[in-house]
Amino acid sequence: MAAPTSDTGAIKQRDADRTRAEILRVATEEFADKGYAGARVDEIAARTSTTKRMIYYYFTGKEQLYLAALENAYAVIRGLESQVDVDALEPAEAIRRLAELTFDHHESHPDFLRLVSIENIHRAEHLTKSELLPGLAGPAVEVLDGVLRRGRENGRFREDVDALDVHMMISSFCVFRTANRYTFQAIFERDLLDPKRRDHYRRMLGDMVLGFLSRD
Repeated sequence: MAAPTSDTGAIKQRDADRTRAEILRVATEEFADKGYAGARVDEIAARTSTTKRMIYYYFTGKEQLYLAALENAYAVIRGLESQVDVDALEPAEAIRRLAELTFDHHESHPDFLRLVSIENIHRAEHLTKSELLPGLAGPAVEVLDGVLRRGRENGRFREDVDALDVHMMISSFCVFRTANRYTFQAIFERDLLDPKRRDHYRRMLGDMVLGFLSRD
């Protein structure tokens, strides 16, 4: 029998990568929809046309699969942030661009917000076990740190605000708008995700953050 070629090995690796990615995609939906306790590995296996044994081959167990889904969800937005060439933008425009990126991401990835909410219910007991945890926070803080430093140097931004303050401010608005959509609508009869108001809220977020940062 002929030995496997490098092409054969590459194909097998691509198939394995696709299988793993599909398991992660479905697992993210299941955990976001049913929570950690309610999600079933058997259901994830059925939806991915694979087996529970195969899922455990890739992820070891249910907790490891859940943690991988969490890590992947954070990695997506961190990757998007790293693609913004903030150094090519004036500091105020860079802050607005990063705020709008978070706005767009959270709106288009509701499963991310549900996963984060679920993990907060569990008091981050799974996320704190992540070996990737330092890398999940670092990029966002580093990008904002650089922008804030330039903004202070040119006299535009105040001195008493750090990157985590800005990150929290942006995230708070974006998370609230999506996660509280239904209760807000029930109480105030306003849909925060109404397409007619989208541009208004997107602009409002940038104005709010820049107004807070401004020294004027």
